[in-house]
Amino acid sequence: MTSPSLLPRVWLSACALALVTLAGCDDTPDPVADAGTPPVEDAGPEPWDGGYTVLEERGDWIDRGPFAPCTLAPGTTPSCHDLTPSHFDLSSCDADALAGLEPHGIYQAAMRSETVAEDGGTAVGFSSVGFMLHSDGGTDTLAGRPIATRLTDGGSFFIATLPPSAPTINFAYAGCKTPSPGVISGCFIRCIGGRYSRAGTFEAHRMTWPDGEAEASGGLVLRSESLVALGVPVDIYVTKEHAYVVSLDRPGKPGGLTVFDVSDRSRPVFKTSISIPGDSYWNGVWALGDALYVASDVSGTIVFDISRPAEPAFLRSLPSSQYGVHTVLVDGDRLYAADNGGLSRIYDVTNPLEPVLRQTISLDFLGGGVHDHFAYQGRLYINNSYAGLSVVDVSNLDAVLHLGRYVHGGYSHHNAVGTFAGRTIAFEGGEFAASHLRVLDVTDPARIVKIGEYRKRPVTSIHNMILRADRLYIAWYHEGLRVLDVSNPTKPREVGHFNTFRESDPGRSEGIFGGAYGIRLPGDGFVYVVDSTRGLLILDEP
Repeated sequence: MTSPSLLPRVWLSACALALVTLAGCDDTPDPVADAGTPPVEDAGPEPWDGGYTVLEERGDWIDRGPFAPCTLAPGTTPSCHDLTPSHFDLSSCDADALAGLEPHGIYQAAMRSETVAEDGGTAVGFSSVGFMLHSDGGTDTLAGRPIATRLTDGGSFFIATLPPSAPTINFAYAGCKTPSPGVISGCFIRCIGGRYSRAGTFEAHRMTWPDGEAEASGGLVLRSESLVALGVPVDIYVTKEHAYVVSLDRPGKPGGLTVFDVSDRSRPVFKTSISIPGDSYWNGVWALGDALYVASDVSGTIVFDISRPAEPAFLRSLPSSQYGVHTVLVDGDRLYAADNGGLSRIYDVTNPLEPVLRQTISLDFLGGGVHDHFAYQGRLYINNSYAGLSVVDVSNLDAVLHLGRYVHGGYSHHNAVGTFAGRTIAFEGGEFAASHLRVLDVTDPARIVKIGEYRKRPVTSIHNMILRADRLYIAWYHEGLRVLDVSNPTKPREVGHFNTFRESDPGRSEGIFGGAYGIRLPGDGFVYVVDSTRGLLILDEP
């Protein structure tokens, strides 16, 4: 294989650089059903006629004002090594409502604080943490730290992390109200290095199934569930009657690749697992023919021979930056690898087992960092983290051109693109708390506009998605699998769900990245979902 150092690296034109604005710049059959280009060319039947109203970009967080009527007690200067409920004025709070809370659960909390802006006005900031409370003697945690003080009886709700020998970030939470079932609002104090940093209000949502939902709806029926022993399972590919699940490292539990024979979807059979010492943080997977491509944050893109599907054989690693590769995508005879060094590496995989590097795209001048891709009709849609969603013309790899981008201020993580009523529509998802689905008209990449959106609870994070005709399947972490009817992209409508997250599952934590990670629809009548704790779930496709 030709060394990548001998191949051209694409630096986008000065014209493209000069004209990039918030909206952008002017200037072989798929192996299975869920490859880069959707199998249905025009996914938008009636009633949508292509008309829309451009929506304001409000960012991920929507400010509703303070979450609770409590404040710091007048004249209080918090002592970060001795935080107590007396630091807060809780006189307007509802002790009776707090007394009715169950003394356990996993919560995700939004925190709102106000500071003085440079112009003398008020600047509002948002952040988030999780906390987990046990009723069986387990270790209570807040923001990943052991809770040192917990008062959750008799109408009180106060938790704090106060390890004086560890001068890092510590929190104290004082509950005040219960605005709705499973929700606690109140006030918080944040300390850094043993010193007071800021205070504000919080709203914590318990990660039980939202709004009293049932486990499933819309014909999504669980066919089987298979534990993945390696690390944190995060992505899956299904081919040759086998499911290939990749996992990230978990403390004390390395990640890697796990293979199941799924010829009987009701009874998957574990075949093998592969974990390489020092190289087991594997985040993405795709296949083409007899080749399986795995994204490793150490060795780049790993190529396995799966001509014997139950026994993947290591062939080679495709060179990458020192940070490895985060995701992989196959579209036609091309393999796209999102290099953690901020690059998009494009390989010719006419011979799937022998990828040849054809081009390397850098969006360094835009900032951000390449996280994922979607290929559609000669264009590559690049999720460039905080630099937004970029559209690049890759129809001619010798003349790559940046066409435009959409920046919303949050983290651009994943996308899917299709044609609806003659317009090219991108469904874009972020990551981290309050991230959600944005619907973008990208017909003219130089003038991308938002035409729709869909949100779940304001403290959860969206993740990966697949577009099938007029249905969008989304792995939404704590929200499980969500299926949206997007026949009218301006008004996404939920038509099915499967709640994968359960507080009682062994290994759950208070982290924001818990629940449904990966999803595949290979066109065999089933939906394959990977959950961070439960492993591989196979559902009947509606």
